[in-house]
Amino acid sequence: MDTTTDLPTADPADGPAGHDAGTALVVGATGIAGSALSRLLVDQGWRVLGLSRRSASDVPGVEPVQADLTDAAALAAALEGHRPTHVFLTAWARQDTEAENIRVNAAMVRDVLAAVRPAGSVRHVALLTGLKHYLGPFEAYGQGEVPDTPFHEDEERLPYPNFYYAQEDELFAAAGRDGFTWSVHRAHTVIGYALGNAMNMGQTLAAQAAVCRELGRPFVFPGSQTQWDGLTDMTDAGLLAEQMHWAATTPAAADTAFNTANGDVFRWRWLWPRLAARLGVEPEGYADRPRPLEQQMADAGPVWTALAEREGLAEPDLDRVASWWHTDGDLGRDMECLTDLARSRAAGFTGYRSTLQAFLDLFDRLEADRVVPRVG
Repeated sequence: MDTTTDLPTADPADGPAGHDAGTALVVGATGIAGSALSRLLVDQGWRVLGLSRRSASDVPGVEPVQADLTDAAALAAALEGHRPTHVFLTAWARQDTEAENIRVNAAMVRDVLAAVRPAGSVRHVALLTGLKHYLGPFEAYGQGEVPDTPFHEDEERLPYPNFYYAQEDELFAAAGRDGFTWSVHRAHTVIGYALGNAMNMGQTLAAQAAVCRELGRPFVFPGSQTQWDGLTDMTDAGLLAEQMHWAATTPAAADTAFNTANGDVFRWRWLWPRLAARLGVEPEGYADRPRPLEQQMADAGPVWTALAEREGLAEPDLDRVASWWHTDGDLGRDMECLTDLARSRAAGFTGYRSTLQAFLDLFDRLEADRVVPRVG
């Protein structure tokens, strides 16, 4: 199938006459990945439909579509009359068990693609997943035999139920039925901006530092010695957006899964003191055992509320800024996590980000938007 973005100009629902950009449906438009992707697509001249459950996207130019992703009827009603040419699936809903993760998150993919099917306009669907594809689901994370690093996209699936696998299977089935092309994007930990997001290390570390400054505590690395000493990589949300856009508009990228990372590697023992210097705190590295943030920050809620009131911060609820459990999970891993990027490079995607600079840029934005207090 042709995956270029040239569209018939006879139908205004497909985009402005004369435009070579399409109509994008961004599912999860208010999340870390969805916000960055929406901004890029608007800048590139796309018509962007931003689907989210609660609030509308704060990206200028995004048309809000509000629906509960777990309600198939509501999705169908909300998307009726829209004719997206490209669908970007960047949302998921965390559940208590992997069985529930599979049931809920596979259904979201299935129901979104069923809702846009009547329009007959979809040319490409991009699905965002992550490294649990290689490491296993939460319930079996890093157990058994984990593939050697760097992780390659052609690794066999692990012998555990995994909602990423279930989402892929729904995508593949719909593509076979409806004739669109697809791409899968396996990002490592994403550095980006989004309040209320369940997996947000950059904001979490900025909030940790703010609490540490307030209480006069050191900025303690929460994770394992393996993560402190070993090589790793991360994914900037802007770079992820670029890769998803590239794959959706590049014939050579059709029907392919891609790892997505910045292109540099680092050790936390190198990065941690540099983040601490920017955040105005005294760094303290790994010492004898992991020191999880859920324990370090157990008393931080009231501190944050008072801090937010005094400093005029945008969000007084610390749980909407920081996700201690997710950062603990990432930094507490007792195995090396590193991705191979040769597949996307060979296909023509050469995007790169400095991970340190990605953090620094995020901290600047968080301060400018009063999400965290300014340093100094």
